Amino acid sequence: MSRPAPTQVAPGVHRLGDHGVNFYLIEGPDGLILIDAGVPAHLEQLRGLLAGLGSSVADVRAVLLTHGHPDHTGLAHTLQEAGAVIWIHERDAAILHDGPRSATRHAKPERSMLPYLLRRPSSLALVLQLARAGAFTAPAVQDARVFGADQVLKDVPGAPQAVVLPGHTPGSAAYFFADRGLLFTGDALVTEDGLSGHTGPTIVSRCFTHDSRAALTALDRLDELTADLLLPGHGAPFTDGIRTATQQARHLGVH
Repeated sequence: MSRPAPTQVAPGVHRLGDHGVNFYLIEGPDGLILIDAGVPAHLEQLRGLLAGLGSSVADVRAVLLTHGHPDHTGLAHTLQEAGAVIWIHERDAAILHDGPRSATRHAKPERSMLPYLLRRPSSLALVLQLARAGAFTAPAVQDARVFGADQVLKDVPGAPQAVVLPGHTPGSAAYFFADRGLLFTGDALVTEDGLSGHTGPTIVSRCFTHDSRAALTALDRLDELTADLLLPGHGAPFTDGIRTATQQARHLGVH
């Protein structure tokens, strides 16, 4: 299946992935970093973008994972082998260590997927697409760098702030680049939910979320931040402000 070409969503910031999942490459004076790592089938797309920038996977210094789900960690092992440092919250590190099939054991979803598939059978294509793209068979990742609380990652180019947002998974986190007005929310706040078919700011459906009430509560942390651009793990960039996004997500609630 052909994949969309990467798009530049802000100066020096490129959106990669496909219609189901996003990850991002950030250029900076101190080097290249990735926010999340897509699925294994995204490797050629990433290599093509890097080649166009005169770089290669060996030039990626760090990968900041928003959480441990396999549609966001698929290239982490490849990039680590090439020299990148992998970062993740300590409560999701076990998923990386044990491999993608362990995700439901370490972060059990609240609800079965079956009711969503019965209500919207076309959403099964998203799961099958992830399987074909190698999401559930990617290698495990050892020796990731972890953080346990909100902190500035001073060893990462751009020194982003890791913002802990438990709920979608126990170790979900966002990354905030205050000087660039960028907030990467992973799946703690998305603008498209493929299972429910909802478009617009929301937390993710209960069949992929560990604790939806905690996920809604975690949105309060985002209200403390100010960013020009919100970049989610699923769906389009959001430019109408963080508080607008969190208000819409709270209004929709758990689904």
